[in-house]
Amino acid sequence: MPEPLAAPGVYITEIPSGIRAVTGVSTSVTAFVGRAARGPVGEPVTITSMTHFDRVFGGLWRESGLSYAVRDFYLNGGGTALVLRLAGGAEPATLDVDGLLLEASGPGSWGNQLQVEVVHPQDDDAQEIARGSADFGAADLFELKILEIREGDRDSATVLETFLNLTTVDGPRRVDAMLRSSQFVRVKRMPPASRRPAKGVYTVPQKTGSGTDGRQLQLADYSGEQGLAALDKTDFNLLCLPPSRPDGNLPKDVWSAALRLCQKRRAFLLVDTPAGMSPADSPAWLTELGLSGPMNRNGAVYLPRLRSADPLRDGAMGEFVPSGSVAGVMARTDATRGVWKAPAGVDAGIVGASGLAYPMTDGESEQLNPLGINCLRTFPQIGSVVWGARTLRGANTLADEYKYVPVRRLALFVEESLVRGTQWVVFEPNDERLWSQIRTSLGAFMQDLFRQGAFQGRTPREAYFVACDSETTTQYDIDRGIVNIVVGFAPLKPTEFVVIGIQQKTAEAAG
Repeated sequence: MPEPLAAPGVYITEIPSGIRAVTGVSTSVTAFVGRAARGPVGEPVTITSMTHFDRVFGGLWRESGLSYAVRDFYLNGGGTALVLRLAGGAEPATLDVDGLLLEASGPGSWGNQLQVEVVHPQDDDAQEIARGSADFGAADLFELKILEIREGDRDSATVLETFLNLTTVDGPRRVDAMLRSSQFVRVKRMPPASRRPAKGVYTVPQKTGSGTDGRQLQLADYSGEQGLAALDKTDFNLLCLPPSRPDGNLPKDVWSAALRLCQKRRAFLLVDTPAGMSPADSPAWLTELGLSGPMNRNGAVYLPRLRSADPLRDGAMGEFVPSGSVAGVMARTDATRGVWKAPAGVDAGIVGASGLAYPMTDGESEQLNPLGINCLRTFPQIGSVVWGARTLRGANTLADEYKYVPVRRLALFVEESLVRGTQWVVFEPNDERLWSQIRTSLGAFMQDLFRQGAFQGRTPREAYFVACDSETTTQYDIDRGIVNIVVGFAPLKPTEFVVIGIQQKTAEAAG
């Protein structure tokens, strides 16, 4: 309420416009789930480049299909990604530093290459540091250097981290508290108080205490709390599930669980076919997966696998799942054209691919496209491209309104943007003033998309509508605390078939 006017004068009152801007959400944050050489387990980590992935998850690894998928994602224009590492029963390495038992920060054989050097500071330096402290004395201080053995040479190691002025005495410098910031080790067991480790270099035992990489991932690894459920509270738009090994396959029941997650999170799943599968066998394989119903709108399948050089095998050709590359193409297309543009065609070239595991023909593409299976093709002078844009509900016989990938992804983008952009509506008075504010805010958002070319139609009236009034929200709804908003739009459909009519013209005789 305005303050009462007590004295004559001029008063300024700032009147709010009532317009709440709706901001479009991201469209190409890609979640990758699978094995990695190192890094946190069961905890999604945001990365922004392949260099970032190398630093956190150890880079390319022959036993990790995920690492190659992330490589292909960034080669093809990917931006932000979420990486969820699954361990598959891997164990961390442990290292006994004279009673101070350390453990690698994550499971895997990478921890076997760790070394720890204990250094005791000079007496004068230690006394200066300990002066004025009631918690520890000069004889309690030590330093830790975390090193990594390179190329299997235990006499040559690279310093990764250094921690100064540590103690085993309870206080702010106690070693277990200080090592919580380490990227490589954690304290598993403390030594007796006031007993610092002896100086020297300590290595992981060759047999006992060694870290292991675990087995190939199973269904239980994906269905546990550290599996797909760990993505439930994160924001992502695309989901890739590369196999444990580049040449391996995913447990088939994982795909249905992933689709349910994508339906819940308004995300889109990129499905890879098994290794060695011919195009003729792919429809039967999809049927065996048991994927059906509306949730199939949130996924698309691509085949065959890609052939590209493997730097871990001296450049020898290997076969890799296409989901990482396709996610990168989608991110690139979103950035240059918009989420409403089909991520397919001659502009959807696959960078880094030297060919396909199976050369697709026009006839095979003609058979698979009407079934909702997207083909990757290789054309002269063009290279390998994505040559399909249908969802798992894209079969002609289904006649689904979300038959096409760009239409479904645009709908998910609009839905998520409006859900987040209308949070302010909760607990507001449910009357015409609120409805007008909603129409204005949502209408401005839809109008901006219309100007960018996201919808069909020559005018806004033809392209979209926003309804929120006494017709959508009745008095009965108001009494129950409900406001109903209806938003509609006319999506652009991709041009799958270009029909060119050719007619001969007989030259008229000169007269």
